[in-house]
Amino acid sequence: MRFIGRWLITTIAIMFAIAFVPGIQVVGGEYIGPIMAALALALVNSTVKPIMRVLSLPVTILSLGLFSLVLNALMLELASYLALNIFNAGIVLSGFGAAFWGAIIISIVSSLLGGLTD
Repeated sequence: MRFIGRWLITTIAIMFAIAFVPGIQVVGGEYIGPIMAALALALVNSTVKPIMRVLSLPVTILSLGLFSLVLNALMLELASYLALNIFNAGIVLSGFGAAFWGAIIISIVSSLLGGLTD
């Protein structure tokens, strides 16, 4: 049940990113796209991101943690790619800048909503 709640929070956060970042577009429907993108992002965050976090630890330490923002953007790009190719629905990112700002908005909104629901 906790997974479904986090999935819903991430879906709402992705909808906020779509609304506020001009380089993010929905593919596959107004609601299905963000839902599938949130599912792909949850899968990427639970499988690939821990490995990438360990591998990028030296760079993250040297950049005083700022590289974690870049890592979040890369995970969002990977989730977008997987959602589009597996589910044929998701979000399209126009470039790294859109992924970067989208990842920041998704992180902030999901943190706020997660704090409100816990």
